[in-house]
Amino acid sequence: MPTIIMPRIVYPFPSFINQHVEAAHAQNLAFVTQFGLVNSPEGIAKFNKARFAWLAARAFPYAALHELCVIANFNTWLFMLDDQCDEAQLGKKAVYLESVTDSFMQIIRNNTPVDSILGRSFADIWDRMQALGSPGWQLRFIRSMEEYFTSCHWEAGNRAANVTPTVAEYVTMRPYTGALFADVEAIEIIEKVYLPSEILQHFIVQRLVLACNNIVCWSNDIFSCAKEAKQGDVHNLVLVLRHERQLSLQEAVDETARMHNEEVKLFTALEKLVPSFGEVMDKELERFIMILRSWITANYDWSFYDTGRYQVREVEIAH
Repeated sequence: MPTIIMPRIVYPFPSFINQHVEAAHAQNLAFVTQFGLVNSPEGIAKFNKARFAWLAARAFPYAALHELCVIANFNTWLFMLDDQCDEAQLGKKAVYLESVTDSFMQIIRNNTPVDSILGRSFADIWDRMQALGSPGWQLRFIRSMEEYFTSCHWEAGNRAANVTPTVAEYVTMRPYTGALFADVEAIEIIEKVYLPSEILQHFIVQRLVLACNNIVCWSNDIFSCAKEAKQGDVHNLVLVLRHERQLSLQEAVDETARMHNEEVKLFTALEKLVPSFGEVMDKELERFIMILRSWITANYDWSFYDTGRYQVREVEIAH
């Protein structure tokens, strides 16, 4: 198998990490063992190597411990769901996956209990999120999760039909499949940044959020392309580009990096175009954008330095 040279990725933002990261990791380990998400010595060793709390601590560097634990648990739950889809091949069973995700939606819409490991653990996270978020915030978060689950169904349908999406289709759906819109919604309850809808819906703010999402997801596609190719999954920008444009693996990685770097340039340009909404709101919006920057560097730093989930220093991948 050829070794792929990783492109150099540099961000014009500083990296930060939350002071409570070790405590959040301890709580996160207690959480996954309490609910049976991890239940063997091998699973615990793999969990400790993954260091999920470090991703949350890098993305939300100013959060208090309780809030940091909530978001670390949530993101860990998403990774566990992703792994279960892979290991149980749930991601290929479109109809069954839809019934599973519908049950998760019942948890956040109606607080309906779901008697499964993923269901009980998600309900526990949602209980704590509800205590932190207003009814309006809860509706926005519910919508973001519905979009995420819908994108999971899209992926499952492609797998079941053995279809590789086009680059255009993939780029359209990728912001949803990564669940990052839910994490962006969580900025309000985790970092206590309160912005009215007219600011959150402003087209420049919306495009900043999308750029952040694309940067995080496309860099993650570079880091995870070996893992996903070995699993036979095509839902990765590197692999979609390779398929559609008949590129070599290295060429596809390089093109993904080029697209990623253009999105970083767009993000920094858009930051300068954000209009003023008054002194108080401008400070809140700057805090919001600061967390978007943190998400960008967090994903890279966690993938490259913290976690054992991806082998990103050199990528070996089958033709």
